[in-house]
Amino acid sequence: MSPPYASSVLVEVAGRKIILKLPKNELDTKFILALRFSKWDKVYKAWIVPNYSNNLELIKAYFKERISKITIHKEVAVEIGKESVNLVGVKDVLCIKTSAGRLKLIFGFNEALTIAIKKMPFWNWDGKNKWWTIPFAESLLAQIKEIAKSEGLSFRFEEEEKTDSGKLARKTACDVPNYRPCPEKMILKLKELRYSEKTIKAYKSLFEELINHYPTVEIDKIDEQKIIAFCQYLVIDRKVSASYQNQAINAIKFYYERVLGGQRKFYFLQRPDKEKTLPTVLSSEEITNILKATENLKHKTILTVIYSAGLRISELTNLKIKDIDSERKQIRIEQSKGKKDRYSLLSIKTLDLLRTYFKKYKPKEWLFEGQEGGQYSTRSIQTFFQEICKKAGIKKKVSVHTLRHSFATHLLENGTDLRYIQALLGHESSKTTEVYTHITTKGFDQIKNPLDNLDI
Repeated sequence: MSPPYASSVLVEVAGRKIILKLPKNELDTKFILALRFSKWDKVYKAWIVPNYSNNLELIKAYFKERISKITIHKEVAVEIGKESVNLVGVKDVLCIKTSAGRLKLIFGFNEALTIAIKKMPFWNWDGKNKWWTIPFAESLLAQIKEIAKSEGLSFRFEEEEKTDSGKLARKTACDVPNYRPCPEKMILKLKELRYSEKTIKAYKSLFEELINHYPTVEIDKIDEQKIIAFCQYLVIDRKVSASYQNQAINAIKFYYERVLGGQRKFYFLQRPDKEKTLPTVLSSEEITNILKATENLKHKTILTVIYSAGLRISELTNLKIKDIDSERKQIRIEQSKGKKDRYSLLSIKTLDLLRTYFKKYKPKEWLFEGQEGGQYSTRSIQTFFQEICKKAGIKKKVSVHTLRHSFATHLLENGTDLRYIQALLGHESSKTTEVYTHITTKGFDQIKNPLDNLDI
């Protein structure tokens, strides 16, 4: 029986979720927790209950007249195109490298392959299309190929064709008459809450894309349906990545909830899962080739510091002279991602190079300054890094951040404990650091294939 003294209850149904908003009450909490897989969402201050079986009917029967409103949202389904699959026989294993950086594995039932895949990172089974996907990595591909061979299966590898057909470019100030800039109050709120400059720049740009998608609608009157339609436009017409779409939703929610002080809302368009891929890593030999190909002293020092300390590019440009501790052989990184400070390694070779660099360039405040003074540009680093990689004969698709991934992987291969690597990189979760265990090839040459033990 529902408590007669309790306040009203709001019920929202969206696809496979039932959202319950109600004041805290011990009896109500016990009832909701009795519904399997129900959970409290701290962000939205609401209960989330799976919409299956007779959960909705049970909720109606329990709360009865206390339910002030039931809203049933029409679920939005977005289809981005249909996959085409080659015919695969029962004795075939087809591996397709997708444009998203994953491996699509198509084969008939095979216990050995299935067990191996389930031990790999970020695996996923697509029940609708009947295939597995895992992150692309040469080591994982080799493992699948070896198992297929030992199971007497024929192995095929293909790469998905990249196509941008029908992809719309983002509208610019040239495309939209009276192009509207991001409201100043949003930028001030972001600064007030101490968001990083990088996040402020991203949110500003993403929110401008929304408000100029509806140039004739007052900004504060862009409603939920228009926001959902805009998200569909990003996915279907602009074909943006999952992370771009997620950040766009975050920017929109920030304005309408944090700036305008509106209620926290669910936008009933399924948020995409982030594509789970393994990072590209350079070998020690490739790092050596890159540094040897770098003739400019400042450029060489920048790349050496990034690699030898495992820095993000923004952490490098934010370094000041005072952050170099030559006595303790440490580099101090202040207010990095997550507003945290940490220390990383300062190698003897890096210190010697820094001293040579310092004598020549004589920086005043920032460790690396531009030609006109001030912080060195991240764009400049990205540009000269790509030029040097071409010169060094690097064929892999790499970025400056690849140096950080390589630093972590090389530490792991040299026997450094994961906990120390986590601290050096500034990872909040150990799971983020554990991804490097799936990249390293150390010990692969010591593994003997079980087929070689058979007398066949």
